[in-house]
Amino acid sequence: MTVADAPAPAPGASTGGGAGGEAKPAAPSASRQRRPDDSPAAVARQAAGTTLWILAVFLIGFVLWLAFLSRLHYDRAQHEAYATFRASLAQATAPTGPTQLNSSNQVQLVPSGTPVAVLNIPAIGLNAVVFQGTSGQVLENGPGHLRDTPLPGQAGVSVIFGRRTGYGGPFNRLPRLNPGDIITVTTGQGVARYVVLDRRRAGDPYPPPLAPGHGRLVLTTADGSPLTPSGVLRVDAQLTSPAFPTPEMVISAADISPGEQPLGTDTIAWLPLVLWGQCLLLGVGVLTWLRQRWGRWQTWIVAVPVLGFLSLSIADQVTRLLPNLV
Repeated sequence: MTVADAPAPAPGASTGGGAGGEAKPAAPSASRQRRPDDSPAAVARQAAGTTLWILAVFLIGFVLWLAFLSRLHYDRAQHEAYATFRASLAQATAPTGPTQLNSSNQVQLVPSGTPVAVLNIPAIGLNAVVFQGTSGQVLENGPGHLRDTPLPGQAGVSVIFGRRTGYGGPFNRLPRLNPGDIITVTTGQGVARYVVLDRRRAGDPYPPPLAPGHGRLVLTTADGSPLTPSGVLRVDAQLTSPAFPTPEMVISAADISPGEQPLGTDTIAWLPLVLWGQCLLLGVGVLTWLRQRWGRWQTWIVAVPVLGFLSLSIADQVTRLLPNLV
């Protein structure tokens, strides 16, 4: 019998020379040991995709925060501030000027964010607690009193800022006010009554100078588009009730920071924004690693609550970088 006539081995039969005639399994190749998802190119693609998803979640979170959730922040702050201010009125400890006594009976400036008045404008359905200060952080809670002006009801020009769009937009209907509309402001000295003179924008004439012992209220907000203000809108109102005693003004215009001026921004928000941004970048790396181990949907089930929290935290800081009247 020749080699060509030799019978072929039966299927499954061993062709090796090991003991017992059993064949050793072939070692898996390197291409089979490495999963396709473990290649550097695949990991880079997944990281880029995760980054785009996180960016989309952040943008959605920013819109939700500015349009809806910031209103919840405003409502809660107003509810708590109203209770605090009502208690201070009952105890006769509400601020009546730029300074007040602290717990040690020492004179100090009224801290920014302290409730100082309640503003009521029936014509536009506004009833809001007014806080001391006009920084973006203070105006998240409600209208703010410009610190270098007298309190409402006192002689002189009192100025109150308010947001037009974000955080409840308490001054969003300010353009609807007309001459003759009534404004009342409650402070630690009593209730002051004003009548609207007119609305004023850049280039419009100023109201006539105040006579000694008289008072005026200027309500200030952003003018133009909701997120791209083109200027400042002011509503001037004349005090019609007797002016309250006016303490000495110890705060000057030089003491007002740029962030407290009309359309100013809180530059201090950059620091927490950078820190939250670093947390977000860390989240990209962690999610990419988890996706390699768990899979896509398992990872996103865990990631969505975390990304939601980070997105809302970043959105809050970004909002503080917007003009304070927006």
